[in-house]
Amino acid sequence: MTLNTSRRGFLKSAAAAGAVLFVGATAKGAMAAGQSADAMLTPFVKIDASGQVIAIIKHFEMGQGPATGLSTIIAEEVGVTMEQIGFEFAPSDPAVYNNLFFGAFQGTGGSTAIANSWEQYRTAGATAREMLIAAAAQAWGVEATALDIIDGQVTGAGNSAPLGNFVAAASEMTPPEAPRLRDPSEWKTIGNPKTRRLDSPAKVNGQAQFAMDVQLPNQMVTMIKRTPQRGGLVVSFDDSAAKDVKGFIMAQTLPTKHGVAVYAENTWAAIQAREALEVEWDMAAAETRSSDEIRDEIMAALDAEPTYNVNKAERAAVKSAVDDADTVVEKTFYFPLLAHAPMEPLNCTIEQTAEGDIVLHDGAQMPTGPHMAYQQIFELPPEKIHIKTMLAGGSFGRRATPDADYQVEAGLAFVMTDRTRPVKLMWTREDDIRGGYYRPAFGHKVRVGLNADGTIAGWEHQVAGQSIMKGTAFEAMSVHDGIDHSSVEGIGDSPYQIPGMAVGLTDTQKATSVLWWRSVGHTHTAYVMETMMDMAARAAGRDPVEFRLAHLTGDEADQTRKAGVLRLAADKAGWGKAPTGRTQGIAVHKSFGSYVAEVVEISGNIDDGIVIEKVTAAVDCGIAINPDVITAQIEGGIGYGIGHAMRDQITLSDGAVEQSNFPDYEPLRISDIKMIETHIVPSTVAPTGIGEPGTPPSAPALANAIAALTEDSELVAELPMAEAGVYFA
Repeated sequence: MTLNTSRRGFLKSAAAAGAVLFVGATAKGAMAAGQSADAMLTPFVKIDASGQVIAIIKHFEMGQGPATGLSTIIAEEVGVTMEQIGFEFAPSDPAVYNNLFFGAFQGTGGSTAIANSWEQYRTAGATAREMLIAAAAQAWGVEATALDIIDGQVTGAGNSAPLGNFVAAASEMTPPEAPRLRDPSEWKTIGNPKTRRLDSPAKVNGQAQFAMDVQLPNQMVTMIKRTPQRGGLVVSFDDSAAKDVKGFIMAQTLPTKHGVAVYAENTWAAIQAREALEVEWDMAAAETRSSDEIRDEIMAALDAEPTYNVNKAERAAVKSAVDDADTVVEKTFYFPLLAHAPMEPLNCTIEQTAEGDIVLHDGAQMPTGPHMAYQQIFELPPEKIHIKTMLAGGSFGRRATPDADYQVEAGLAFVMTDRTRPVKLMWTREDDIRGGYYRPAFGHKVRVGLNADGTIAGWEHQVAGQSIMKGTAFEAMSVHDGIDHSSVEGIGDSPYQIPGMAVGLTDTQKATSVLWWRSVGHTHTAYVMETMMDMAARAAGRDPVEFRLAHLTGDEADQTRKAGVLRLAADKAGWGKAPTGRTQGIAVHKSFGSYVAEVVEISGNIDDGIVIEKVTAAVDCGIAINPDVITAQIEGGIGYGIGHAMRDQITLSDGAVEQSNFPDYEPLRISDIKMIETHIVPSTVAPTGIGEPGTPPSAPALANAIAALTEDSELVAELPMAEAGVYFA
């Protein structure tokens, strides 16, 4: 949205009401060009000269579906069909387009896109509808209460006309303070299983523009020669061999000395020139540990007194209860570093306008970060920095960088030029896997005491690993009393009613750089909780589903909703009725406000390989705005979780990452899972997260199925499973 200084102040003050009215304003960062007659009826609803309704999407699209979900909400409240609405990405402006869960920060993550926008976008759509109706009522001389907008037509009191007829007049109306939100009984698009994604056609026919597709006139391509060990600094470089590469332009050390920027006319020339570059590194402060050393540090921390007590249970009392229990089930787990490995490696393009403004073209997951960084790099006020958000080919957390790492690289590479040519920063797949940010390594040590009747007497749980949030801009929000919540989420706050549960946490030294990874701490906490619940159930001689339900007997929503998806998944999967030669494993977990249970059914054996025959999932994520998107996200989350548990890890040798590309960091293949079936629980509560909750239960459900097949519970503590001898056919 192009705003001058006077408009900006009004927009900021009115944003909370979700209703601001401008004529002639167009969305900067838009996917389609605006027109001079466009009307912004709210910061989130634009109607163009032809009457086309356009939703302004404040969350970026990496495949998880907010462009469709938020457009669906707008379409429902305005009264148009999904064929009558388009979308554009919002400009970088946290005063208007902030994530309401993040504070004064514009960003996508934590499965919050729909959850934080639900009421905001409903209100925005309802505001636009009432303004259009008010304009029609005035033109027809009828009461506004007699009118509605149905399928893009303003209709009522014997009149009917396209809503586009009233855009100009509506732009003169005062936005209502409290517009009427449509009753769920009126909904046609929200919850409609036939609604398909708005971005799919363009992605299928090749019209969609991903960040990597940006090709600006006269642009240069830059690649960074990075240290093979995290923390190394450039001492000097020799580019004499690079000068022989056709298309090579120049090479310069980044001001941070974290690498050398190689500039070329195209990507291939940049790759070749970078390969030819010789760099002398100062490794005094670089990472030198190998994976075994990192693991040893974490395991040693598990055997020591924890630094922090996560909950209030008295540790000594819990230890005594476990020691005195009739049966003790104990297990130690280790979770290695994992890469995000999205299909589109990192990239962005930066240019300077004739007016001296800086424009960044990027699949910007958290635009406020690079926006603030660029203010410092270019010494410009915020209104001179513009971020044009593009589609991104995946992220899984990698583009959500607290330090804006790759955008800062691009900014520094650009500031070292004369700025007459745009600069496109490109990472290769090898850059992404070897020099990126990783899911941190973690260890868990658990002891569960069981009474003679099979009930839990005590649960002693130690966690050790590398904090994601400490030392970042998100520390104040996520770290309290020294405890990084992302390290232990899903344990101390589990809906299970477990008596005598003591959880301890110890932070260990970070290896390379760590970052949130799809479902963050839940990736390892759900695995431990759900495999331990299975082992405890078997030790108690009880059915794993019945055992879990016995610990979900409370009246709170957490217990009832978690029990609900557990029962639904078990029922739909035919729990306990697997065909001969097959076994089933189950897991259930709450994350990002949503509840997901999954049953994995497998066949085969350890010698010949395991076959995943079917995964049955049940999900309660509140109101299901787009069932088709929810199903896709559950399927993707299951595949992502199982794929990594099956075969992937990042290992270090003397501080250098050993993996480089998909041959040695193999993604899930479509043949790995024969069938996934998703069941969505009907709900009337506000929508919650869906991009990540499908991942946490997937690996433990698989592990529990393998344990049942092999009658070897030792396998559940080994990730990736291939290392434990569990090979997949």
